[in-house]
Amino acid sequence: MLARFLSATAITLLLGSGFTNAQEPVKAHTNQAALLASNDPQLAANKKLVYDFWREVFEAGHLDLAPKYLTENYIQHNPNVATGRQAFVEFFAKFKKPRPIAAQIESPLVSIVAEGDLVILTFAKEHTDPKDPTKSYTTSWFDQFRIENGKIAEHWDPATRQ
Repeated sequence: MLARFLSATAITLLLGSGFTNAQEPVKAHTNQAALLASNDPQLAANKKLVYDFWREVFEAGHLDLAPKYLTENYIQHNPNVATGRQAFVEFFAKFKKPRPIAAQIESPLVSIVAEGDLVILTFAKEHTDPKDPTKSYTTSWFDQFRIENGKIAEHWDPATRQ
């Protein structure tokens, strides 16, 4: 009982203090090539697959390359995009036009983590502060992919329905 009271008191004090607005900015990694490294060749290959998909298809809009990276039955967990490679292509074709492919990911990439058949890209995202529209803050965004037989078979992100 005393422990519960002390925990609740500590939380109340923290939430009521100025510390709730303290934040260190999320910053992009300065060496993307280093993020692709792994002692495990399969994990390195999975990272590179997702990295190249992001650069070539997602950022540069080369949707014609989707079959190189996505399984035909690609599973989508973003509530705004239907499942299936063709559905992915049709959705992004509405607002992505092909442009030159950059040598590295253009979005502020923080990390690439691979474990088993999963790869997670984490990005820094900047938003306008709702309490003061003249200020901004950063937070993180992630995209997680599952690899199956050398292609992306599934995707997750924290998107909400638009």
